[in-house]
Amino acid sequence: MITTKLQSLLFVMILVSSISCCSPKEPVKIGFLGGVSGRVADLGIAGRNGALLAVEMRNKAGGLNGRTVELLVEDDQQDAEQAKAAVQRLIDQKVEAIVGPMTSMVAMATVATVNQAKVVMMSPTVSTQDLSHIDDYFFRVISSTAEYAHKSADYQASQQGIRRVAVVYDLRNQAYCESWLKEYQKAFSVHGGEVALTESYYSGDNVNFAKLAESLLKVKPDAVVLIANSLDAAMLAQQVKKRDPHVHIATSEWAATERLSELGGNAVEGVIIAQFMDRESNSPSFLAFRQAYVERFSMEPGFGGVTAFDATNVVLTALAGKDSSQTLKQAILSHPTFVGVQSEIRFDEMGDGKRETYMTTIHNGQFLRVR
Repeated sequence: MITTKLQSLLFVMILVSSISCCSPKEPVKIGFLGGVSGRVADLGIAGRNGALLAVEMRNKAGGLNGRTVELLVEDDQQDAEQAKAAVQRLIDQKVEAIVGPMTSMVAMATVATVNQAKVVMMSPTVSTQDLSHIDDYFFRVISSTAEYAHKSADYQASQQGIRRVAVVYDLRNQAYCESWLKEYQKAFSVHGGEVALTESYYSGDNVNFAKLAESLLKVKPDAVVLIANSLDAAMLAQQVKKRDPHVHIATSEWAATERLSELGGNAVEGVIIAQFMDRESNSPSFLAFRQAYVERFSMEPGFGGVTAFDATNVVLTALAGKDSSQTLKQAILSHPTFVGVQSEIRFDEMGDGKRETYMTTIHNGQFLRVR
């Protein structure tokens, strides 16, 4: 005969078991790190939106192996110390991976933290060569600066006949800008080109763009190359064209957000940029993504939205497919090719990504492929 005490114990055990079986599973937590505030937040906002859209679409499709996915967003404020603290907060919340950051400076400041914690950091847009060929927890879904700088230099020299350039770059994203410049100089010199002048500055509200433009034009370049964010590139282009309407202008891929054409106006018409997004693509996957993004956020995704969507889906796909014996890093590297909305993303054994590159120009305010 079961005693009253034993009956009570069995009831409690059944109740606990019932609650445990019926309660929803804990969500899968993914972090996002990007600069979503301040004067140059357009890239970070696009990245956050792309990551959020990927998570929302995954949840609508049933989640990740029966669990919902939760995106935890941290603003790195484009500051190294703020970024380190933000990454640590995400790690403390037990995220499976971090999508981001969006700039090389922040990546350089935070990669040691994710390596120590053994948490995958999947960047949509970081391209500095300083993080190439290293066996660590940093991954990226685009190519390194060498790809874009070399193609820019090759096109300018072979197609535009440019032989003499002046370059300006932003020291607030030094790891990216100096990496891009080094690769550009290497490729440009092969064509007999000369970088006649380099000028650096710290991005901010008090930059004297007029003075910078005057200095760049003193060496009488065939072209001025801007290695800067979209806002600064637009301001610089306006000041350069005001003083010399005939000089060519080129930018690095960092500047190629929608804000470059919006703010630069006529000054950026004809600008040449090697980048990793084709806004003219008619592929069904891209058109479906773009429609969903515009409906959700009432703005164009730009390259930040595209690559953050891709980066988030790489993480989610690898998490869904990995077996219990694998880490996320191992799962990604064991199947190193992933399908993006515009092109395949191919990772090498060190987690360095590669995808299609497109030569583009701005015509009537739109980014178009160079034919």
